[in-house]
Amino acid sequence: MNKRFKRVYIEITNNCNLTCSFCLGTSRPRQFMSEELFRHILVSLKGYTDYLYFHVMGEPLLHPRIGDFLAISAEYDYQVNITTNGILLDKVAAKLLNQPALRQVNISLHSQESQTDIDFYLEKVFAFIRQANCYISLRLWNLASDSNNEYLLQRIVQEFGLPFNIIETIKPGIGIKIRDKVFINPERQFKWPSLQATEIPGRAFCYGLKNQIAILVDGTVVPCCLDGEGIIDLGNINEQDLAEILSSQRVSRIVEGFSQARAVEKLCKKCGYRTRFTT
Repeated sequence: MNKRFKRVYIEITNNCNLTCSFCLGTSRPRQFMSEELFRHILVSLKGYTDYLYFHVMGEPLLHPRIGDFLAISAEYDYQVNITTNGILLDKVAAKLLNQPALRQVNISLHSQESQTDIDFYLEKVFAFIRQANCYISLRLWNLASDSNNEYLLQRIVQEFGLPFNIIETIKPGIGIKIRDKVFINPERQFKWPSLQATEIPGRAFCYGLKNQIAILVDGTVVPCCLDGEGIIDLGNINEQDLAEILSSQRVSRIVEGFSQARAVEKLCKKCGYRTRFTT
């Protein structure tokens, strides 16, 4: 049976160990999600999705119970994707490897914005890949910026003994398989939506509330993974049933708007990411 959502983002922490130029960060209080809330969310999501993504803001590998949360996800028959900057992969590898719930690890290589210790960083990433049995996505979401991409790609070519020049073939939005279950996924850099940004005219479409929702570390439900401040607060899963939250007039207006190529919420009107779906 098809579930309503292809994925649900769960922000298990909004703490981070980097301050990246492309990330707005968050003004919300820093927290780690409790096991009690995590279990409540997983029970609430039954029948809505099969796939959990441990990310909105923050670095999920900072959570001291990341291994336990993966085991709990398996207990409830969910598959998990994790998006990480990769810095802690060497320290938490034992908590990730051989976890039946772990489907994919997305490693944001574009988070390394300087050459400082980049070889040390890459060796940690490569060491994890050598041991992992899940899917790995090496993300380069900064193709429009001045970055270390060329050097990163050269090191990937060396590590995997690739017979072709990735640097010449790389194109935004087109993944490259470099070995079984391991891919490079390049994309253009995007700006996080902000209420301070200028409204973007034209048709609007988004997958928020269509095939995804996100749940912030305090239980706040938002339409998508880019509402890192909880601006479009649809309700709190601690206080309301998910079915009640999703049947609200606000949710109906958002869904109806996008079905008519209109952005209803102020944040959505200023979100540049949605233009990827209409151009």
